[in-house]
Amino acid sequence: MEKFWDKYPEIKTELQSVVDLMKTSTKCRDKIVETSIHDLINSGGKMLRPAFVLISSKFGDYKEERAHAMAAVVELIHMATLVHDDVIDDSKLRRGQETIQSKYGKDYAVYIGDFLFCVCFKILASTSSLSSIKIDSNSMSRICLGEIDQMNSRFTKNISVKKYLSRISAKTAELFSLALYSGAAESGCDEKINKLFWNIGHNIGMAFQIIDDILDYTGNEKSIKKTAANDLRQGIYTLPVIYAIQSNSSSLEPILMKDSYSEEDIKVIVSLVNKEGGVKKSTRLAERYTEKAFKLIKRLPENEYKYILTNITKELLQRSY
Repeated sequence: MEKFWDKYPEIKTELQSVVDLMKTSTKCRDKIVETSIHDLINSGGKMLRPAFVLISSKFGDYKEERAHAMAAVVELIHMATLVHDDVIDDSKLRRGQETIQSKYGKDYAVYIGDFLFCVCFKILASTSSLSSIKIDSNSMSRICLGEIDQMNSRFTKNISVKKYLSRISAKTAELFSLALYSGAAESGCDEKINKLFWNIGHNIGMAFQIIDDILDYTGNEKSIKKTAANDLRQGIYTLPVIYAIQSNSSSLEPILMKDSYSEEDIKVIVSLVNKEGGVKKSTRLAERYTEKAFKLIKRLPENEYKYILTNITKELLQRSY
């Protein structure tokens, strides 16, 4: 379990129970499938999304079994999308380790991602309300459509900031919203609180993804635990590039017109994106989403988990990048 949760021992203990549930639920007669999933579970992710489920559950009539089940579902959805993403992107690393598609091949990776989605619905069917199943299904659809939208926009030079924000709202922020909303809803919070949690998750998720995209232009493989500038290599233009193009398209267009980028091209693009203010403008937008998240958290009812959520959000979003 990540050291990130050492300050919050109760949450850390509950997250371990969620991990145990995930492992039990993904047992399979095909040991390559089972082993690869368990390796991914053990690979050191922060378990942010399941933790958000647990935290928002504490604002209502907390029922441990249902909260842990929903937390497991949210993390398994996240894992399934990562496995499929790595196939599409031909990624070699995930969380600093070899990806499933790199280790076992694309065929296995696709089926493993599908199997994880099946496990999600199996858990939901046995523990959750029909309304939660509907909400989860809608979120899965929106996440998938966000990924498709990203795929269709590869190497598109004229993508707008609005289009980018719509894309990350679907592919990243949706799951943060789902985590906080579902925990509150399953614990019987009223709809006003549920929607407040949804909006908190949206703003955290938007800031989180923008910061992640900034790191492609300021970080390295060691600091971000994935191949640096991988999105750029795949022709996925994120916010720093979009802002840089808007600032001075003539400086970037000669390189971006290429069908693929060499390592030298990547270095030049990264340099130009910083020079044209792409990183600074992206940072300011991430800060606005962060501020909105804090304002919304302040509106939550008073309890100890409100302050835990505040502190976690600070650690996630108020950092150097």
